[in-house]
Amino acid sequence: MEFLGMPDVTPLVFLGLSAASFLTAFLGVSTGAAGGLLLLAIMTTVLPPAVLIPIHTVVQLGSGVARTFMMWRYVMRGALLPFVVGAAFGATAGAAIFVSLPVAVLQGILGLFIVVFTWMPRLGRFGTERARFVILGFGTTFLGVFVSATGTLLAPLVASNAPNRHSQVSTFGALMSVSHVAKLVAFAFLGFAIGRFAPLMAAMIATGALGNWLGERALDRLSERGFRFIFRGILTLLGLRLIWVAVVELGWI
Repeated sequence: MEFLGMPDVTPLVFLGLSAASFLTAFLGVSTGAAGGLLLLAIMTTVLPPAVLIPIHTVVQLGSGVARTFMMWRYVMRGALLPFVVGAAFGATAGAAIFVSLPVAVLQGILGLFIVVFTWMPRLGRFGTERARFVILGFGTTFLGVFVSATGTLLAPLVASNAPNRHSQVSTFGALMSVSHVAKLVAFAFLGFAIGRFAPLMAAMIATGALGNWLGERALDRLSERGFRFIFRGILTLLGLRLIWVAVVELGWI
């Protein structure tokens, strides 16, 4: 069945994914984590694998740009240019070996990194700030070509460098936007065509922008301590889930 010319998309799927984009964007801003990964998990249940990651990337780019625009005054600008450099190299390397690594292994690595850096934040302040964000740009974008929702890897590392919750959320949005742009360039060179899904992507970007706006209002009401507690709890659960999925898919249990 087609809806608005989109294969495998029904009116219910269209409305459901638009609502999911709103909810996950709201959670992503108000808690600082989980939005992109949660949205990806929902999208995997209704969209074909061949277009899933590119569409998710476009929607997350729209959400990240909206968040950055709304919270630009809080962004750690010194992190942007080094991250851009790293992201460009990461996208190039990821595109070159797009189909040669098992996703389960990457998920396990991601899960381990998330748990370690969430509870040992000093590890995220290695080296100089410039070198640190070059490496983060490369790693996040490289892995993102394969598993898309690598924001959970970047989130604890941004948190360990940000002075407060507003800087953390806004800088995270800006850096992930850079990573998504680099990934889309890589996907274009790989020949991905997702233009037929433009109505769905536009709707999800619009509802995501609304979720970002309301999420920022909720963020203002949270205390710094409360925000950090929720942030760590969500990331820990997501990291452990990724490790569990990797172990099961690799047949270790």
